Amino acid sequence: MRIFLAGATGVIGVRLLPLMLADGHVIAAMTRTRAKVDGLRAAGVTPVFCDLFDQQALAAAIKDFKPDVVVHQVTDLPDQIEDLAEFLPRNNRVRSEGTQNLLAAAQAANASGFLAQSIAWRTGPGTGPVLDAHENSVVAAGGTVLRYGLFYGPETFFETDPPPSPRIHVDDAARRTMPHLAGQRGIFTITEDDAAS
Repeated sequence: MRIFLAGATGVIGVRLLPLMLADGHVIAAMTRTRAKVDGLRAAGVTPVFCDLFDQQALAAAIKDFKPDVVVHQVTDLPDQIEDLAEFLPRNNRVRSEGTQNLLAAAQAANASGFLAQSIAWRTGPGTGPVLDAHENSVVAAGGTVLRYGLFYGPETFFETDPPPSPRIHVDDAARRTMPHLAGQRGIFTITEDDAAS
């Protein structure tokens, strides 16, 4: 399968790339950070340096690659959880304008699948109308929404101690994402509690 992975150098994107490659997929890996392009190329994927908010460049990149599936793992979050509040408007823009740009580009490229990340908790920071619209637009376009629990593990806000539920180790989240690349459409929850039930 040909997969366009937006957010390829994020905390879950870097874990998805080797899993996708191991399954034999051909990947275009998008990053907004020029310094990460060579590392993506070295990993064996087609690097795409593009800004999610540059609608024309994004549409051209996706159309040129001709993906079967577009995977939206883009966020705009800080390195430290203490800075989360100041980043929420930026992350909301990713979930609103960024999601719409990716959906439009995927549709223009005739991609048959679209998968986007979301969050499993429904109250607190990052929830509300922007999140609801993000999820609804993906489902309305025939896509899949994965509601992840709070990530913990290396390179997350919770590197040593797991956060309260809903939560998921980031490596497990990546593994559990893989069946959804060509799976059912709709909204699915990926948490430890969900795995145990």
